[in-house]
Amino acid sequence: MPGRGCPPPPPPPAGPRPDTASTWEGLIAGRSGVRPLDDERFADLPVRIAAPVAVDPADVLPRPVARKLDRSAQFALIAAREAWADAGYSGPAGAEIPESAEGAAQVAPERLGAVIASGIGGVTTLLDQYDVLKEKGVRRVSPHTVPMLMPNSPSANVGLEVNAQAGVHTPVSACASGAEAIGYAVEMIRSGRADVVIAGGTEAAIHPLPVAAFANMMAMSKNNDEPEKASRPYDKDRDGFVLGEGAGVVILESAEHAAARGARVYCEVLGQGLSADSHHIAQPEPTGRGIAAALQNLLDSSDLKPGEVVHLNAHATSTPQGDVAEIKALRKVLGDDLDHVAVSATKSMTGHLLGGAGGIETVATVLALHHRLAPPTINVDELDPDVDADIVRGEPRALPDGTIAAINNSFGFGGHNVVLAFRTV
Repeated sequence: MPGRGCPPPPPPPAGPRPDTASTWEGLIAGRSGVRPLDDERFADLPVRIAAPVAVDPADVLPRPVARKLDRSAQFALIAAREAWADAGYSGPAGAEIPESAEGAAQVAPERLGAVIASGIGGVTTLLDQYDVLKEKGVRRVSPHTVPMLMPNSPSANVGLEVNAQAGVHTPVSACASGAEAIGYAVEMIRSGRADVVIAGGTEAAIHPLPVAAFANMMAMSKNNDEPEKASRPYDKDRDGFVLGEGAGVVILESAEHAAARGARVYCEVLGQGLSADSHHIAQPEPTGRGIAAALQNLLDSSDLKPGEVVHLNAHATSTPQGDVAEIKALRKVLGDDLDHVAVSATKSMTGHLLGGAGGIETVATVLALHHRLAPPTINVDELDPDVDADIVRGEPRALPDGTIAAINNSFGFGGHNVVLAFRTV
């Protein structure tokens, strides 16, 4: 994962910013992004809280661009632009680098790929345009509706932005989608299809229909009176997840290509582990069997040793069954080595980004290694006695010196399990 370095972020200026530095600063500070939903459309719902982005993407992108993109694609494009620039690239692949972009690098278009996932796709566009059809008639439906609602719209628009010609892909595996996208990008590079791949996940589903549906599944927290305390992974009184939104995108690059251009590298991607529970469309397998299989697959297919792992960004959505099943699986595979792993559950602050979770949590995992600092898990007032792991609570925790590794877990409805591993270089 190349970049231009990531120095410890300074205190953010007045007002929120839609960038990695402010997001990381918020995670380390233990700051919750959950707040009440003031839109009157949510007024009669059993859940009236969520974790929307701090800065509306329509305020960042030019209006002609924003109006042609679903909110999920807007998030992806903003995140991809920041990652692309941070990695030292300028403009689309194959374009001439302007003299003003001193030190910028380039990659051949046919050696550049994009893999941006979404679990739900352009659901807000679909629902909003259906309302337009019913209320204002057929002629008022946007001609951009279909390109906006397609699940591959975020990936396609990022690919167009950078002129990616090695392949543009959109894995869809519910809440594991973003992590699976990054794993797919790794395989694109290892198989020789690409030298550089933009990868991650995005989601924008804070809309009355998805919220009502999740609420009726009894999957979401109904702690409307204390929104900042609603997402509480591992706490004895947790009652479900809180819906978030946004995107997380990284630039993956072969070691040879990065070395040839003198790139600053954040960390090494060791690989991925995949499995499926084949248990239930929505409920996790209670013993963590599938999660354990994915983790074992990762260990068997890479040179990662359990004793190297010092940090884990857990899936930990704040559901009663899922949080415990994940810990059971980790204990089964890592054994006593789990005692030395600092476990963070950043969804306690960001909420659950569904298909975007694996993207933003990969960014958090990479930065934790880079800064050697594990983000805290907030709202753990009383640890569930069934959570047999070292949860980073309240304050961030320093990670050890030397060569260390970290894992990011992502699981999704349908029983999809994806485990990614990273190591310092």
